[in-house]
Amino acid sequence: MKLNYRLPLFATLMLLAVLISACGPSASRALSLAPLSTMPATVQGAPQRVREAYQFAVANPDALKNVPCYCGCGAMGHKSNLDCYLKDASAAVFDEHALGCSICVDITGDVMRMTREGRAPPDIRATVMATYARFGPPNQ
Repeated sequence: MKLNYRLPLFATLMLLAVLISACGPSASRALSLAPLSTMPATVQGAPQRVREAYQFAVANPDALKNVPCYCGCGAMGHKSNLDCYLKDASAAVFDEHALGCSICVDITGDVMRMTREGRAPPDIRATVMATYARFGPPNQ
């Protein structure tokens, strides 16, 4: 007799679990990150979000080369957020600027998040521009 109420209860709980999981966020895409072992010692010793930003920049230069930075690094000759990490992307010559700049790392973190979400590069660029314009002029 006790088994009669357990089966409908179990079925209801299973259906509820399926419905809840269907309403959750969609599966995120994996990001390509360069191996940490290929990073300079200064990057390897940096906080995790900074390390991952450098790893992302090295593995995905196209994702950052058309995204402006708003930290004022244009005065240093930087032309995109990528330049905050790499002086020369083709030769993997590192720039240490982003090691101490939270705006650079925040922008890259946003690019990483939106890339995981599957957003298109023009949409990512527009979102970054709208979000960070309050910090000053872009370097592009």
